[in-house]
Amino acid sequence: MPALTSRFDEAYRYAADLHRDDRRKGTDIPYLAHLLGVASLVLEDGGDETQAMAALLHDAAEDHPTAEGPGGRIDDIRERFGYEVADLVAFCTDHFEVEPPSTEIRKDRYVEHLGGATDPAGLRVSLADKLFNARSILRDLRTDGDEVWDRFNTGRDFQLHYYRGLVDAFRSRETIGFESPMLEQLDAVVTAMGMESAQA
Repeated sequence: MPALTSRFDEAYRYAADLHRDDRRKGTDIPYLAHLLGVASLVLEDGGDETQAMAALLHDAAEDHPTAEGPGGRIDDIRERFGYEVADLVAFCTDHFEVEPPSTEIRKDRYVEHLGGATDPAGLRVSLADKLFNARSILRDLRTDGDEVWDRFNTGRDFQLHYYRGLVDAFRSRETIGFESPMLEQLDAVVTAMGMESAQA
């Protein structure tokens, strides 16, 4: 793979400016750690620079929409980084409304979106995001127990339902030739999340 270029640096600076003061749910961990972790997973999975840039920016539209909503942030990313990056960020965005619907609606709708997706690049970036998140939840379950679920608006049962739905949706994309070792890793982590929570 060619070395990352100044385009990646520019995407990082853009993400850093947007997320500078953000923290991971219920922690003091800078949110940039998540974005860099997802970009790392994408690159390790064979993703190219465009996909790695989208990984850095994948939460920009949801977490930092413009006055026009998430779509306004997508438009800005398109102007700065081009259509491919913006389309991948849009692929990872679970709503485009100025006033977002409930978490349950957004998450179930996103699982349905994944189940019909045909873009391997988008699937890779999204899968890397979900794997990183699931690993973080499992790690915290093992140190903090079931109080981890209090960080989420929807609680334990919905989160486990959501992550199992993600595994099933990504697995269904194998029928179009999408393959990644991250899928088996996600499946194992989600299974462990359920077991760890049941034992807590």
